[in-house]
Order: sequence, then C-alpha cells, then structure tokens
Amino acid sequence: MNPVLSDLVALLALERLDRDRFRGRSQNLGWGAIFGGQVLGQALSAATQTVESARVVHSLHGYFLRSGELDRPILYDVDRLRDGKSFSTRRVTAIQDGTAIFCLDASFQRDELGFEHQDVMPEVPSPETLRSERELAMAVADRLPEVLRAMATAERPIEIRPVEPRNPLRPKALPALRHLWYRAIDRLSDDAALHSYLLAYASDFSFLGTAMDPHGVSWLTPGMQVTSLDHAMWFHRPFRMDEWLLYVVDSASASGGRGLVRGRFFDREGRLVASCVQEGLIRQRAT
Repeated sequence: MNPVLSDLVALLALERLDRDRFRGRSQNLGWGAIFGGQVLGQALSAATQTVESARVVHSLHGYFLRSGELDRPILYDVDRLRDGKSFSTRRVTAIQDGTAIFCLDASFQRDELGFEHQDVMPEVPSPETLRSERELAMAVADRLPEVLRAMATAERPIEIRPVEPRNPLRPKALPALRHLWYRAIDRLSDDAALHSYLLAYASDFSFLGTAMDPHGVSWLTPGMQVTSLDHAMWFHRPFRMDEWLLYVVDSASASGGRGLVRGRFFDREGRLVASCVQEGLIRQRAT
C-alpha cells in the first residue's frame, strides 16, 4: 500500500487502552490545527470497535467543540448507550488535556431489506478526464506563496478531482454547487468499517468552502475565520473508497456568520451511498 495511505489507515485504527478508551495521534496537513475530518474518522473508528461486526454504521452526528493541538494525543472515550435487537448506539467524547474537543453520536444497524429509492446522480465529466487538485496546484506551484506551496503540492491519501476547480487565492462569486471525484490512492482491504472511517475523514474536504462561493471569498481571504461547527452523516449503501465516488456539494443558506452545506456521495454506477450535512463558521473580520 502507498505509504501516505498506509499512514492514514494506521492513524484511524487507534490504540486501544481499555475496553472503551482509545488513543489517537494527529497528522499535520499544514493548517496549524487538527483537521476536523481526522477527529471525525477517529471517533467513528472508536465507536465501531465497541460494536459487533454484524452491525454497520448508518448515521453519525458530531460537534466540534474546541481546536485541538497537533502535538498532543487525543483520547476517545466511548459510552455504550444502547444495544437493541437491530440497532446499537454509541457516544464518543474526544479529549485532549482533560478537555473535550469533539463529541459524536453514532448509530449502527444489522443488515436489513426494505423499500428503496434515491436521488438521481447528476451527469458530470468522468474522473479520467479531469486533473487532481494536486496536479492543478503543481501547475502553478511557482506562483504559490511558500507557506502554501508545500501543503498544496504534497501527496494526499485521498485523491480529489474537481469538476469545477476553484482558485482560493483569487476567489470569484460562483453558484453554491460543487462536483468532485474522490478516491483513495491505492487499493484497500475489504473491511467495510475502514471504508466508512475514510469516507467520514474525506467528507470534510472541499465542504464548507461551498458556502463561501456565492460571496467571492475563500478560506485564504484576509480576515476570514472558517471553522466547522458540526457534521452529520448517513450511510445508505455499501461502497469502496478505493473506487471513484462523486461528491455533490451545495449550500442552502448562509446567515449569522454561519454557512450550511449538504453533500451526497454517488458511486460510478449512480448509487447514492452516503449523505452529509455540515454547518460552519464563515466569519469575515475587518483587516
């Protein structure tokens, strides 16, 4: 497995300290703070490891409470709220230096047949015809600020190919709608739980920025304070993170210094495999 992806898989696996307590380390993506998707994926990993393997996650709801420190471990405490005939519920608190930085509620269900319907996947160019975010950044690397160059051109475990590329250095007012193809950069095991951790992790990329698109600003615009506040996710159908998934993101509202974004993941066959919603702070301060 590619070392960059292998490191992410190990990051999400966690160290088990006790029956319901786990410890995780953090990765530095160059932003100066812990990536929200990392804490989300690790918290889901902790919850999943306390549930019987026949039950898979179908929903999660998380709140980002405080920024975490990159150089300190994170403890994940799991509360086993319920184990019923069909569903199990877990609550996870992520703690750093004795203080909660994130909390998550997740629900797991046994496989069950039932009614089926879904949204139709939009028609977009195939990922083979598009360049990745990394390739786009490398094409203009000599024009990027030094502090941004290494972060933008570094190899990532999840490859992202945007249908409508954005330039965060020169944002333009655009519709609050994005289409992006996502795929892990190497083959993964068949462990369905791992694929769910990775999708939760990846769902936080290119998400909140959609709420800023109509206003012609980005997270690099001077004075912008951009922070995830909460994140909810629903898993509808089996999928693989090492096969292309289309992420369709839109923003329904921005008000009160907050933006709301919604996302849907489709596989290449057009099946809707997951949905997510996030609200985040998009506050612009005077410079």
